[in-house]
Amino acid sequence: MGRAQLACVHLCMLVTQTLARCAPENYTLQVERHECAYCMAINTTICSGFCYSRDTNMKDHGSKKLLVQRGCMYKSLVYHTVKLLGCPHDVDPYFSYPVPLLCRCSRCRTSK
Repeated sequence: MGRAQLACVHLCMLVTQTLARCAPENYTLQVERHECAYCMAINTTICSGFCYSRDTNMKDHGSKKLLVQRGCMYKSLVYHTVKLLGCPHDVDPYFSYPVPLLCRCSRCRTSK
Protein backbone atom coordinates (compact mmCIF):
# COMPACT_ATOMS: atom_id res chain seq x y z
CA MET A 1 0.00 0.00 0.00
CA GLY A 2 1.40 3.37 -1.00
CA ARG A 3 1.83 6.40 1.23
CA ALA A 4 -1.11 8.24 -0.34
CA GLN A 5 -3.42 5.26 0.16
CA LEU A 6 -2.26 4.79 3.75
CA ALA A 7 -2.80 8.48 4.48
CA CYS A 8 -6.29 8.29 2.96
CA VAL A 9 -7.21 5.25 5.09
CA HIS A 10 -5.88 6.97 8.21
CA LEU A 11 -7.78 10.18 7.41
CA CYS A 12 -11.02 8.24 6.80
CA MET A 13 -10.66 6.52 10.18
CA LEU A 14 -10.16 9.86 11.94
CA VAL A 15 -13.11 11.48 10.17
CA THR A 16 -15.37 8.52 11.02
CA GLN A 17 -14.51 8.83 14.71
CA THR A 18 -15.01 12.59 14.62
CA LEU A 19 -18.40 12.41 12.92
CA ALA A 20 -19.66 9.78 15.37
CA ARG A 21 -18.46 11.65 18.47
CA CYS A 22 -20.26 11.45 21.79
CA ALA A 23 -23.04 14.07 21.74
CA PRO A 24 -26.75 14.56 22.48
CA GLU A 25 -28.85 13.00 19.73
CA ASN A 26 -32.57 13.30 19.01
CA TYR A 27 -34.58 10.31 20.22
CA THR A 28 -38.27 9.41 20.37
CA LEU A 29 -39.25 7.76 23.64
CA GLN A 30 -42.46 5.70 23.72
CA VAL A 31 -44.13 5.95 27.14
CA GLU A 32 -47.11 4.03 28.45
CA ARG A 33 -48.67 3.24 31.80
CA HIS A 34 -50.89 0.16 32.00
CA GLU A 35 -53.67 2.01 33.79
CA CYS A 36 -53.80 4.84 31.20
CA ALA A 37 -55.62 4.65 27.88
CA TYR A 38 -52.90 5.96 25.55
CA CYS A 39 -49.24 5.50 24.65
CA MET A 40 -47.31 8.75 24.13
CA ALA A 41 -44.35 9.54 21.91
CA ILE A 42 -41.95 12.02 23.53
CA ASN A 43 -39.23 13.75 21.52
CA THR A 44 -36.12 14.06 23.68
CA THR A 45 -32.35 13.59 23.49
CA ILE A 46 -29.99 10.80 24.55
CA CYS A 47 -26.20 10.58 24.71
CA SER A 48 -24.92 8.62 21.74
CA GLY A 49 -21.74 8.28 19.72
CA PHE A 50 -18.18 6.97 19.58
CA CYS A 51 -15.89 6.80 22.60
CA TYR A 52 -12.37 5.42 22.28
CA SER A 53 -12.02 2.04 24.02
CA ARG A 54 -9.20 -0.46 24.17
CA ASP A 55 -9.09 -3.93 25.71
CA THR A 56 -6.34 -6.53 25.77
CA ASN A 57 -7.07 -10.14 24.94
CA MET A 58 -4.41 -11.34 27.40
CA LYS A 59 -6.27 -12.05 30.63
CA ASP A 60 -3.36 -12.37 33.07
CA HIS A 61 -0.62 -10.41 31.31
CA GLY A 62 -2.42 -7.19 30.51
CA SER A 63 -1.71 -4.08 32.47
CA LYS A 64 -4.23 -1.44 33.47
CA LYS A 65 -2.76 0.81 30.76
CA LEU A 66 -4.09 -1.57 28.10
CA LEU A 67 -7.63 -1.43 29.48
CA VAL A 68 -9.59 1.66 28.47
CA GLN A 69 -13.37 1.23 28.54
CA ARG A 70 -15.44 4.36 28.24
CA GLY A 71 -19.01 4.97 27.17
CA CYS A 72 -20.96 7.99 26.00
CA MET A 73 -22.63 9.33 29.17
CA TYR A 74 -24.29 12.52 30.29
CA LYS A 75 -22.21 15.31 31.76
CA SER A 76 -25.23 17.37 32.77
CA LEU A 77 -28.95 16.77 32.55
CA VAL A 78 -32.35 18.11 33.51
CA TYR A 79 -35.63 16.30 34.13
CA HIS A 80 -38.76 17.05 32.12
CA THR A 81 -42.26 15.96 33.10
CA VAL A 82 -45.23 15.19 30.85
CA LYS A 83 -48.84 14.40 31.68
CA LEU A 84 -50.04 11.09 30.24
CA LEU A 85 -53.48 11.18 28.66
CA GLY A 86 -56.42 8.97 29.51
CA CYS A 87 -55.41 8.09 33.08
CA PRO A 88 -58.09 7.35 35.70
CA HIS A 89 -58.43 9.83 38.59
CA ASP A 90 -56.72 7.47 41.07
CA VAL A 91 -53.57 7.10 38.90
CA ASP A 92 -50.71 9.63 38.85
CA PRO A 93 -50.65 10.84 35.22
CA TYR A 94 -47.21 12.50 35.40
CA PHE A 95 -44.06 10.90 33.96
CA SER A 96 -40.57 12.37 34.47
CA TYR A 97 -37.57 11.54 32.29
CA PRO A 98 -33.94 12.72 32.09
CA VAL A 99 -32.81 14.95 29.22
CA PRO A 100 -29.02 15.22 28.75
CA LEU A 101 -27.72 18.70 27.98
CA LEU A 102 -24.04 17.78 27.58
CA CYS A 103 -22.44 14.39 26.91
CA ARG A 104 -18.90 13.11 27.41
CA CYS A 105 -16.89 9.92 27.17
CA SER A 106 -16.33 8.52 30.65
CA ARG A 107 -16.10 5.28 32.58
CA CYS A 108 -19.18 3.77 34.17
CA ARG A 109 -19.42 4.37 37.88
CA THR A 110 -19.92 0.85 39.23
CA SER A 111 -19.42 1.62 42.92
CA LYS A 112 -20.81 4.33 45.16
